[in-house]
Amino acid sequence: MAKLILTQEVSGLGSAGDVVEVKNGYARNYLVPRGFATAWTKGGEKQVEAIREARKTRAIANLEDAQALAEKLQSTAVRLDVTAGESGRLFGAVKPADIATAVENAGLGQIDKRKVTIPKPIKATGNYQAQVRLHDDVLAVISLQVVAIKKKK
Repeated sequence: MAKLILTQEVSGLGSAGDVVEVKNGYARNYLVPRGFATAWTKGGEKQVEAIREARKTRAIANLEDAQALAEKLQSTAVRLDVTAGESGRLFGAVKPADIATAVENAGLGQIDKRKVTIPKPIKATGNYQAQVRLHDDVLAVISLQVVAIKKKK
């Protein structure tokens, strides 16, 4: 078993700053090469504290704020302007960062792009849904309207 410090949230394992024990192969072949974790050392405890402090500053302060933001997000459809071909097919795909920017531009508040989950890749115009984990106990579903904009020639 390998003892690691998570540097990012890993679904089913933990959040940034958590110290976890996983099998050697999982650590060596997946977590460490992708930058999701670093090896645990005695000096790493300082790193754990720094990661936790950074996570606290990004996190929504309390449950009530998270629930209020979730209500706002679920009550309004967020419009995403993207470049697309004649048939409505996008040039690329919608990324979590695009959704976070669209939510902020719509005046609904700020969300962390790392907390946005897109169930299926969005590669065409239309109406879609995405999920945002605002707090440990609060999961919001965002309605997205992906709209093609005309390319300037």
